[in-house]
Amino acid sequence: MSKYSDDITSLEGVCKAAGSAWDAISPESAARMRVQNRFKTGLDIAQYTADIMRRDMAKYDADSSQFTQSLGCWHGFIGQQKMISIKKHFGSTNKKYLYLSGWMVAALRSEFGPLPDQSMHEKTTVPHLIEELYTFLRQADSRELNLLFRDLDAARAVGDAVKEADIKNQIDNFETHIVPIIADIDAGFGNAEATYLLAKKMIEAGACCLQIENQVSDEKQCGHQDGKVTVPHSDFLAKINACRYAFLELGIDNGIIVARTDSLGAGLTKQIAVTHKPGDLGDQYNSFLDCEEIHLEDMKNGDIVLNRDGHLLRPKRLESGLFQFREGTGADRCVLDCITSLKNGADMIWIETEKPHIGQIAAMVDRVRKVIPNAKLVYNNSPSFNWTLNFRQQVYDAWSKEGKDLSAYDRDQLMSIDYDNSELGKAADSKIRTFQADAARDAGIFHHLITLPTYHTAALSTDILSKEYFGELGMLGYVLHVQREEIRKGIACVKHQIMSGSNIGDDHKEYFAGEAALKAGGKANTMNQFG
Repeated sequence: MSKYSDDITSLEGVCKAAGSAWDAISPESAARMRVQNRFKTGLDIAQYTADIMRRDMAKYDADSSQFTQSLGCWHGFIGQQKMISIKKHFGSTNKKYLYLSGWMVAALRSEFGPLPDQSMHEKTTVPHLIEELYTFLRQADSRELNLLFRDLDAARAVGDAVKEADIKNQIDNFETHIVPIIADIDAGFGNAEATYLLAKKMIEAGACCLQIENQVSDEKQCGHQDGKVTVPHSDFLAKINACRYAFLELGIDNGIIVARTDSLGAGLTKQIAVTHKPGDLGDQYNSFLDCEEIHLEDMKNGDIVLNRDGHLLRPKRLESGLFQFREGTGADRCVLDCITSLKNGADMIWIETEKPHIGQIAAMVDRVRKVIPNAKLVYNNSPSFNWTLNFRQQVYDAWSKEGKDLSAYDRDQLMSIDYDNSELGKAADSKIRTFQADAARDAGIFHHLITLPTYHTAALSTDILSKEYFGELGMLGYVLHVQREEIRKGIACVKHQIMSGSNIGDDHKEYFAGEAALKAGGKANTMNQFG
């Protein structure tokens, strides 16, 4: 990235070459606009963020404490405020990403209205949301740089050369709010060609990382619901290839693909895999089918049978036409899925589990790492888990094995508020607090994400405000728990006019029209009440 002074010098040359017709153009003003718009296209963003993510993956390989995190965001403003807050609290966006959840797209962004997470929403909504998120993040850059430019002008006006030099240094070393997005492409929204077309749109919008799952596209279910149906590996690998071709076509040669397996909770498959010889990939997939041995005379009309080692096996088939896997094979299927995906083009894996249990995750990842030593996992720290109950029960069970006295606790009632300050409750909270670091160390988790956090925070904060504003507190309900907290905690959007771009627009008006500009940010602007 070029320095601010270099951009000014470059544009001075451009304006000079254009002659007197460009006398009204200020090279420094144009340089400011250029600095405020560092990323010209979504592909610029995709390449920049892919480079970040690859570096972070290498750092994690060297040191598992260098894991990464993200929160799911369903609107550009939510993503913007998240990254502004991260920069405010931690001084950097290092190892902090965004996650785009297909669940939240379905529930909040579909023109059909709220939908279940079954790939029924418009697939174009996903690239549109990626573009929206990056539009808001780029605007956050513009806002923060605009404030620096105003400070620079103020320092010049009073002749403070030291402050002027410091502000120029801040501009030259400005850290963008642009971070990687891990984007959910569900099961690909159709066949491999449909997956390729959608992947291209998502990458063109800025996505450097696509997460795709091995469910049947037209039967896709939420990862934490019943009725999940997987596809044979050959079908899934075709879609991984489709994503890779999309990256390569668009010039993002180091784009990242996360292969998600839902096999742990999926008991069904839509089709029997093609197999050519014993032990090949199709045969391994079929070996998990729930079958019964039969003889030719036992065959019924329409029966489908498999020949294995000279024996005829009839897979159990439901009225829906789906085939059933044997119970207890989910973990084995997950391990095979992960190894197969990583051997065939995926960069990372995602195992969808039914509970946040490090031992369960590690048991599968350890098996994968025997074949792929640097296998890395993206893991869903899902709001579908009851974290409090799960971890209290884990502590209870561990203490029970140790022979500890548990007479003060009822395992079936551990969610009770009565246990919040108990020894067990505090031990469970401690394990929740360190879950991400522990799992990064012990279970190969490179990236921890929460799929739906801002869905829940929006509902919770709205509930609190609704109760108080429409209740006895009235306007004080808003002031106490919203505005006063915004002011005291330095929440940027308390000055909502500036957040929406009014200062940027005023400066542009001045660039374009000089003294004739009609600006909104004068003395009468009520935002001045906030200092």
